[in-house]
Amino acid sequence: MTVRARRFGGAVLAGALLAVGSTTAAAPNTAPEHQVTKGSAHAAAELRRDVARVRQAGGGSVNVVARVDTPTGPLRARTGTAAAGSAAPVPWDAEFRIASTTKTFVAVVVLQLAAEKRLSLDDTVEHWLPGTVAGHGNDGRRITVRDLLRQTSGLFDYTDDPGVRRMLQDFDANRYNDTPPAGLVAIATKHPPLFTPQPGGRTRWAYSNTNYLVAAMIAEKAGGTGWRELVEHRVIAPLGLRHTSIPGANPFLPEPHARVYLTDADGERLDVTDHSYQHTADSGIVSTTADLDTFFRALTDGRLLPAAQWDEMRQTVRRTDDPEDVKEQPLGDYGLGLRTIPLSCGGSYHTHEGDGPGVYTRPAVSADGRRAVTVSITTTSALADLPTLNRATNTLIDHALCADAG
Repeated sequence: MTVRARRFGGAVLAGALLAVGSTTAAAPNTAPEHQVTKGSAHAAAELRRDVARVRQAGGGSVNVVARVDTPTGPLRARTGTAAAGSAAPVPWDAEFRIASTTKTFVAVVVLQLAAEKRLSLDDTVEHWLPGTVAGHGNDGRRITVRDLLRQTSGLFDYTDDPGVRRMLQDFDANRYNDTPPAGLVAIATKHPPLFTPQPGGRTRWAYSNTNYLVAAMIAEKAGGTGWRELVEHRVIAPLGLRHTSIPGANPFLPEPHARVYLTDADGERLDVTDHSYQHTADSGIVSTTADLDTFFRALTDGRLLPAAQWDEMRQTVRRTDDPEDVKEQPLGDYGLGLRTIPLSCGGSYHTHEGDGPGVYTRPAVSADGRRAVTVSITTTSALADLPTLNRATNTLIDHALCADAG
């Protein structure tokens, strides 16, 4: 489960989990390390500088691992340590929860099923899940699969439910919570929708994690198996993503990984690495920087989707109903589980951010697929200030993807 921050369009648990107080023991101020397989010394030096700036933007104590895949090979840079009190650096191939970046994987599966005529993007929720989205003004007859994937359904975000928020405030007591998706959708539909889609009318947009729970339930009906198996068989295995997995309610990360910490209301450091909150189709995948680069490049080169579905995925809508404090953030227009953001050197890139408790994932691929970059950030004490962090990661991404321009 994930909680959407009011200051960012992605899914964020941490903002609702803890009242962040003063830190106790910050991670050592380690200098960034780097590893260059191929590529220019200038590009490697720029990546190291940008990683250092991301660390600074994260409060000076976050761990950062960045990987850029280029036509001539990968560049990597890192800073931080594997755990509190450890001198070991954060692992190059650390596995981490990708949070809302999971939505892009789920969208790919739904589009594959559409290409196979096993469902249509114009099918309604009611067609596939009779009675699931109903009551309190909710009407599954008015919401299509396309609405779910592009966040134009108007459905209430279950993570904004007061009961869910109260439950999340005590992390330790609830860290193994595994409420099933149907239960979370039921919580969402106890609330009236923000809006109801109007055929032929103005298209409104509002980010809701509930959309991807419902989309996955439809994919399960159309695909004949669970959403986890669909993603594993249709995306992870064909691409050979050996370090990408869907643990479900299993709270433990595969090795290697960095420990993740936040500060609780008493000012004490709390290890939040192990938990079951993110076990559903809006947030439940674990991966690495290398595997995410491979996944996003595979989107652009036809390995995952036929041309018609890839075109459909990139048909974006404007974000109309963001909270006021995120409207100025460069989050880009939203397609089907994919954002499109302009580059300073011309053209654009595709992405979907992912934010969980103390974990921030920023993957991106250039429109031509030549270059991809993923930045993984984990906290060692307090939450990062998202606007500041986003500015630094957006700059890193822009530098990484524009390196061949001109």
